[in-house]
Amino acid sequence: MNPESDSPFGTFPTFHQRDGELSDSDIARVRLAQAMRQLMRNAFTSHASASDIDALALQIEQQLASLHDATQVAGSAASESHFSDRSPIYGAMNPLSMPMTMGLVEGGGEFGSVTGDAIFTDLYEGPPGHCHGGFIAAAFDEVLGMAQSLTGRPGMTGKLQITYRAPTPLHTPIHFVGWVEKVEGRKIFTKGTAHNGETLCAESEGLFLSMPAELMERLKKGRDLKSSTADE
Repeated sequence: MNPESDSPFGTFPTFHQRDGELSDSDIARVRLAQAMRQLMRNAFTSHASASDIDALALQIEQQLASLHDATQVAGSAASESHFSDRSPIYGAMNPLSMPMTMGLVEGGGEFGSVTGDAIFTDLYEGPPGHCHGGFIAAAFDEVLGMAQSLTGRPGMTGKLQITYRAPTPLHTPIHFVGWVEKVEGRKIFTKGTAHNGETLCAESEGLFLSMPAELMERLKKGRDLKSSTADE
């Protein structure tokens, strides 16, 4: 299939590919997100006394005020940054992300394959010592989402099916792979796997529906409008 073919859902740049360098403000946010992830892990697993925890909470509350100081020179907001930086799954600026390391490889279909490598910490625990299945599904949605964007006519998730084959351990490298199985009009069919070494932990099938570039712009405008209203 030629993604450049005439279609009402013509090609447009994938939102998974950053088109510029990180600013100083962006780099600072990456560092802050890293520190916040460590804070969340330590807060979650710490055996510190109640008084020590309470004292730290007070310090954090006091420091948060500096992020809202209107007298400072404004930097870029992470919510306004590129998707690859703010993604809740692999965005380095997003403290909620694992973060997953994404990559592209040849083979695995007409458009190549997308890889995702992650180590799930205690924050993602479901069964004792293993990852909650919901986070596995979220990781697949991101990997397959990036894979379908390789067609040049990316869309949004219409259906995501996960088959769990074995428990996914925490604190262990998990390797995801996703690729495009076929394209039928607006429909982009994808598949993926997740492995712990040689052990298949889960498989996934996803259906994505191509959308016009104008729709993405309308979604962005709607988000920006809501954000400006919330800040008032």
